[in-house]
Amino acid sequence: MDWSLLGCGASGHVTFAPDEPALRDRLSTTAREGPAWRCLRCGTFVIGEPTASGPAASAPRVRRGDQVRSALILRIFAVERFLRALIVAALAIAVWRFSVSRLSLEQAYHQALPPLKTLLRDLGFSVDHSKLLGLLHEAFTANSRTLGFIAIGLGAYAVIEIIEGVGLWLLKRWGEYFAVIATSLGLPYEIYDLMNKVTVLRLVAFVINLGLVLYLVLAKRLFGVRGGKKAYEARLRSESILDAELAALAAEQEVAVEQEATAEAAALGTPAPPPEPPGAAGPPWPDAEAPAAAEPTVPSAPGEAPAEPDTRATPSDPVTTEASDADEAGVPPLPRRHPTR
Repeated sequence: MDWSLLGCGASGHVTFAPDEPALRDRLSTTAREGPAWRCLRCGTFVIGEPTASGPAASAPRVRRGDQVRSALILRIFAVERFLRALIVAALAIAVWRFSVSRLSLEQAYHQALPPLKTLLRDLGFSVDHSKLLGLLHEAFTANSRTLGFIAIGLGAYAVIEIIEGVGLWLLKRWGEYFAVIATSLGLPYEIYDLMNKVTVLRLVAFVINLGLVLYLVLAKRLFGVRGGKKAYEARLRSESILDAELAALAAEQEVAVEQEATAEAAALGTPAPPPEPPGAAGPPWPDAEAPAAAEPTVPSAPGEAPAEPDTRATPSDPVTTEASDADEAGVPPLPRRHPTR
């Protein structure tokens, strides 16, 4: 489901005309019916005048995609809080009025009790162990001051529920924190009630409250969870159409500046770097060996055969020369003289 389109269907498109010319061109187009502006929520072009205009910094922050779904979930919780506050407030008013006129109500109760018991018996109900009649009897025997404190407590609880509902309906971050703290304080008491006796009403209330706490902490990144507020706001910016267009425009301007710098350098005639000599990079293939250095040859006179290289031993190796001569003549070599000391 496209939650952005659902949000536009429920609340209408959100178009904006920025004062910056380059950004204005990216968010607008011209159709046969007239100018059209891009919706900041669903991304479609809407024909007609923009709903708002001004600098890009003053553009409305529109929730898109999953944020629309999140807003719907929070408002469902807000409606549940309003209904709970209404019930508790009505109960608080009833207890307070009962504490004020308890005697008259008790007389009316005792007068109507005999025919009521007879009617219930005729219908097949046992009134001897009725929990409702037992609660009414305990209420009539309670102290007026105690009933007043109960009414005050119920009224305070109703006010807390109203504050939670308002914060969640307006999608305020303080409302999310308030809802998590107030709901978490009541979870231990609900667990205690479930340990005593499991009823459908108690179980449903516990599941709703626990689900609200977990959803707010994880999805809204409260109390530093999953990066906290910075990560949450960064995600909102990444999903914003206006921020995406600003980033694309900045990238295009950066590329244009680089191209201008390259063109200016070419116009000024900046010499290109000289190419490397062929032998500087080494042999053309990795296994090739460098050719051995050629020995210098002595040029010969005209008409003569080229001189052969001299392979005779150099005078610096007399021992080798003498040994080779002696071997050729068949005479053993003379022993070497050692210098006298």
